[in-house]
Amino acid sequence: MGKYPDDVKAILAAGHDLANHSENHKQMSKLSAEECRTELQKAHDRIKELTGVEMNLFRPPYGDYNNTLIEVTNSMGYHCVQWDVDSLDWKDYGSDAIVSKVLNHKHLGNGSIILMHNGAKYTPDALEAIILGLKEKGFTLVPISELIYKENYEMDHEGRQHPKEEKITPTPHPNAA
Repeated sequence: MGKYPDDVKAILAAGHDLANHSENHKQMSKLSAEECRTELQKAHDRIKELTGVEMNLFRPPYGDYNNTLIEVTNSMGYHCVQWDVDSLDWKDYGSDAIVSKVLNHKHLGNGSIILMHNGAKYTPDALEAIILGLKEKGFTLVPISELIYKENYEMDHEGRQHPKEEKITPTPHPNAA
């Protein structure tokens, strides 16, 4: 972000969500609560200063999180986001491999979040084919802020959110002994 302030502004101007990914791309589960808070706050403050936006979405580097990180993100008003479809674009196998990996992924479904990297070599070449392929399969692309549950949800081991089961407590009959 520090190297590309105009790109950050362009992303925002195009109507995309701005989200936090930490200040230094550390393995967050290895950090104390205070270190996690510092990693989030530094990036948050830089984006706020640049754009005026109060970010509330966070994707942990490497998808690495634990209860400490979740508690910190929640206390800071952030929603921790995970993915369930990994494009493996960072492996630089080529654009066709990225397209195939996404469009044929076993977890691809309604509500999927696809992990891709802006710095991966072949991602720009693969993006149009992925978008068209997803639309052909009947998917609608939406910003993550419109996709995710923000309360009363659980996340499974594959990174997919599910609404929490509402527990209904029976009301005792007034004449019950």
